[in-house]
Amino acid sequence: MSTHLKYIFIFLLISTTSTILRAQNKLFNGKNLKGWYAYEPKTGKHSNAADIFRVEDKMIRLYGDKLGYVMTEKSFKNFQLTVTFRWNTDTTITRKSTKRNSGIMYLVPTSTKDTLWPKGIQYQVKEGGTGDFVLLQEVTLLVKGKQTEPGKSVTSARFADAEKPVGEWNTAVITVKEGIVKQELNGKLVNEGTLTEPIEGKILLQYEGFPIDFSKIELRKL
Repeated sequence: MSTHLKYIFIFLLISTTSTILRAQNKLFNGKNLKGWYAYEPKTGKHSNAADIFRVEDKMIRLYGDKLGYVMTEKSFKNFQLTVTFRWNTDTTITRKSTKRNSGIMYLVPTSTKDTLWPKGIQYQVKEGGTGDFVLLQEVTLLVKGKQTEPGKSVTSARFADAEKPVGEWNTAVITVKEGIVKQELNGKLVNEGTLTEPIEGKILLQYEGFPIDFSKIELRKL
């Protein structure tokens, strides 16, 4: 094989490998909710998440009159999660609340019971408050040298504001590695802490009554 052909072969191999890796990192394929299930309190767990929520125009669209969530079937440890989201301002769709409030939960233990809301850490998505830690069901963090108090729902405020105007897309990045947890919003570090447990868990997108769209959902193992 000539040197020129070898370079072409190596280039194609690298390109193919990169494509495969990118595909493996996508938790949402843009077409359906494969790999996710849904939950709402009245009817419980739905293996077919489309029973409760929708995929439209390559987005997971959470709206309607039922509070609930979509959750990954798989559990993850040491990762960087990137999620893009925006508030859905279409006034013609059904909503449960007028308050813009949602969240991206992570490190939800596989043993935890489906409920509103299960054990884990919530990246607060809330108008005027996006980036807060919300620590659920006794989870604690060491933040700025101080241990948070255990409780059913404990908030540790963000360090900075970085959310975009309503209707625009935001990018949240969550990094979990060896007990260090970082939350970024639109390229800015907004919260950071150290945890003891859980160190592994599932990922959950919350619907708290106000319509919200999620687009890119990618996870890179660290």
